[in-house]
Amino acid sequence: LTIMGEARMDPNLSPPDSTAQQDSLFSMTDVFLISLITGLFTYWFFFRKKKEELPDLPKMQTVVAPVRDSSFIEKMKKTGRNIVVFYGSQTGTAEEFANRLSKDAHRYGLRGMAADPEEYDLSDLSRLSEIDKSLAVFCMATYGEGDPTDNAQDFYDWLQEADTDLSGLRFAVFGLGNKTYEHFNAMGKYVDKRLEELGAQRIFELGLGDDDGNLEEDFITWREQFWPAVCEHFGVEATGEESSIRQYELVVHTDVNMNKVYTGEMGRLKSYENQKPPFDAKNPFLAKVTENRKLNEGGERHLMHLELDISNSKIRYESGDHVAVYPANDSSLVNQIGEILGTDLDTVMSLNNLDEESNKKHPFPCPTSYRTALTYYLDITNPPRTNVLYELAQYATDTEEQERLRKMASSAAEGKALYLSWVVEARRNILAILQDMPSLRPPIDHLCELLPRLQARYYSIASSSKVHPNSIHICAVTVEYETKTGRLNKGVATNWLKNKVPDQNGSNSLVPMYVRKSQFRLPFKPSTPVIMIGPGTGVAPFIGFIQERAWLKQQGKEVGETVLYYGCRREREDYLYREELARFQKEGVLTQLNVAFSRDQAEKVYVQHLLKKNKENIWKLVNEGMAHIYVCGDARNMARDVQNTFYEIVSEFGNMSQAQAVDYVKKLMTKGRYSLDVWS
Repeated sequence: LTIMGEARMDPNLSPPDSTAQQDSLFSMTDVFLISLITGLFTYWFFFRKKKEELPDLPKMQTVVAPVRDSSFIEKMKKTGRNIVVFYGSQTGTAEEFANRLSKDAHRYGLRGMAADPEEYDLSDLSRLSEIDKSLAVFCMATYGEGDPTDNAQDFYDWLQEADTDLSGLRFAVFGLGNKTYEHFNAMGKYVDKRLEELGAQRIFELGLGDDDGNLEEDFITWREQFWPAVCEHFGVEATGEESSIRQYELVVHTDVNMNKVYTGEMGRLKSYENQKPPFDAKNPFLAKVTENRKLNEGGERHLMHLELDISNSKIRYESGDHVAVYPANDSSLVNQIGEILGTDLDTVMSLNNLDEESNKKHPFPCPTSYRTALTYYLDITNPPRTNVLYELAQYATDTEEQERLRKMASSAAEGKALYLSWVVEARRNILAILQDMPSLRPPIDHLCELLPRLQARYYSIASSSKVHPNSIHICAVTVEYETKTGRLNKGVATNWLKNKVPDQNGSNSLVPMYVRKSQFRLPFKPSTPVIMIGPGTGVAPFIGFIQERAWLKQQGKEVGETVLYYGCRREREDYLYREELARFQKEGVLTQLNVAFSRDQAEKVYVQHLLKKNKENIWKLVNEGMAHIYVCGDARNMARDVQNTFYEIVSEFGNMSQAQAVDYVKKLMTKGRYSLDVWS
């Protein structure tokens, strides 16, 4: 159009030329307009097609298969199972019990499967009645202060919100807990109660295992009464003696690419060579030890402070969190097992699940060598459970030794007593049992199948990320003791950590680790007073807390009273972080430092005695200052004694009865003002 306008204004154009030009210009316009219309139509056509196709894309991608995969009902129907045993497990024991129960089922003409609740849709419980003679069993461990284990968290959340009718569901629950903890077996009790509330039918009473006593015996006692109840309910009978059934088959690799062989990784092959975040239990970060120093000046024990470098890992932590480390077994123990069993430990093998439908293809990462399995994947230092002894008995060529093993694995009172004294109290690990029973020489592959997994060890972090964003500090004491048989037993993780050498190339300075979040947190307001009670290595998280309060003070924040009650055996021997605590007190961050030296005088003095001494000040901080109380350390004695001391203080200064004082402290716990980070 612009060109046509310009042509009409040109005086030099003759009329014929002008006409010819106009003809030419009109044809160009036609072409332009046609092109424009065609372009618009094409654009509209494709745009319209895309808009029409977009809603179809998700439909095309929504495949039914994953739903089937997450349905344990479909899996049970497909594989002919009628008993499902779910486990909530943090250290592997509940998973082990679930596997034992699912294996038991075949003795009664039933078929069982162990299942991780994290892998399935638990709302399918309402459909379990579609399967004949169906039963759901729950082996549920309680973690921390009455919490579900990591893999049972989603199940717990679902139970809390569910309004599903479970009237067709038959169930039984065995809980794993520890009586030294405030919320003994809270998860087992909750699951048992909640399933009944939703209409499910309990076919056998709740079992409560106590790890502070004899968890194995508690389980066996419950199990030997559980199966008769199942038989009575379904009208079935035991089909015969308990028999040894292998769950995995051995495949030896003679010609294998060593790049395809696991060398200690927890999940992804070569993950230690090619590290990729995020880092967690299945993908730990290899942190370099930058400092490893002895904290105590004397005594028989070795108390240590380690610093792990987490630079470039994107790992974040907060004061009060836990660091989990994956240790390795002592190579001398591994070698001795290999020698006794006459095995080439460097043989590369796989243990493959005979049940092809199982989600668990191997008991540990495969293919690998026996040496790697016994070093990084299997627990060879704890006393084996009775099911391991039962399975191993068939390999004892001496009849007396075979009978002894079978007796210890039985549910008879005499057998239980023998297992308790000869295995548990004598702290006999698998190597000691092999040494003390010369005729017992099982195939190493069956032994590897039976031994439980070596678990990560958790430590309270002894640093603040505000001060040390690229470093995580650990405070630990090496475990070493003589058993009743005269053997020297050593703690796996602490002795392994003790030998980590900073600034040394190679694996000797590396620690596979990840961070586990905790509820052990400083108050939201820095001005809130804190009372910290942590004798021995229980001081660890409080070093982080005090570092953080010092940092907050430097930022110009108003920081409330920071009070520490610490205890150790002797002032000149094992007073941990003495210089650091003195410096914090001098700087005015640590407003009170109360230290109990239990063995420096004739009469033993502990942290609870110092609390009683300062009871008026304690009450004022709690009642008027709204202080937060933190207790870290031994659950069996110290934490209980400290709690009883708080009952006394509250009762005396709050003019309350014992029952009212207990209720007052329990309410502090509910409000997050009395927190525990304890172990037994």
